[in-house]
Amino acid sequence: MSHRAALLVLVAATLGTYAFRAGLILLLADRSLPIVVERALQNVGPAVLAALTVNLAVGGDGGTSVDIDAIELASLAIAAIVGLRTKNLVFMLSAGMAALLVLTEIF
Repeated sequence: MSHRAALLVLVAATLGTYAFRAGLILLLADRSLPIVVERALQNVGPAVLAALTVNLAVGGDGGTSVDIDAIELASLAIAAIVGLRTKNLVFMLSAGMAALLVLTEIF
């Protein structure tokens, strides 16, 4: 892909995303969302984070193999423990990243 084509794709995606978000804001400005939708939207952030984590952990064989080492597994375990204890996504992410950085430096 040439630089010009990549820039065109980036601009088109940016404008499309902006238009979609602005359209929803303008259409729903004077309305409140149903409670069911609001509850579902609370799960979007953790779901996206989980999807990205699994995507990064899966190897390059078309998603058929998992390539995760002991340091990453230990960091995920630490993050899970902190998440279960604190019920705070920021603390969980911080603990997991700190554990990954420390364990990577040690081993």
